[in-house]
Formats: sequence, structure tokens, C-alpha cells
Amino acid sequence: MDNKTLVETLSKNLDISRDTVITLIDGLSEVVGECGATLDSITLPSFGTFEPRKRMERVAVHPASGKRLLVPPKIVMSFRPSSLLKQRIRNGE
Repeated sequence: MDNKTLVETLSKNLDISRDTVITLIDGLSEVVGECGATLDSITLPSFGTFEPRKRMERVAVHPASGKRLLVPPKIVMSFRPSSLLKQRIRNGE
């Protein structure tokens, strides 16, 4: 599902305007980004948890040249679905 389809679907299901849905999605994205930068996790009940994790620096080998490179540390976001969401997916709801 692309962004346009998501906006249309949410707009129909919630009976609100497309502009409001776009504003809500942008707001959620901004909050998740800010919390990720400060290493705070976000839990959405019956949906799941967004957890930032800090990856340590590591040495990698470039496959074509064989050179060793130092990959700097970075923060990555992971998502852990709730048990209710897992159950909904399994049941095809």
C-alpha cells in the first residue's frame, strides 16, 4: 500500500478529510523521529512498539575491492508488533 492509498483508506474509514489524515501521518512521523533521536521507544496500544537501537561502529569489507572500511555508529528504528496485531494478521481480519 502506498501513501496515497493509505491516506484515502484512512480518510474513508475515519470519515475525516484527506488534509487532516496527511497532517496526522506527518505528525506521527515527526514524533517517532524525535523519540528515535533521543533513544525513547514509542508504544501504540494494540499496534506495536517502535524501538530505537544504537548500532555500534564496526569494520566491514567492501565486496568488490576487498578494502576494510570503518562503518560509524548509527541509530536504527525497529518495530515489534503487539500480540493483538499478530493475532489479527494470523486470522486475516
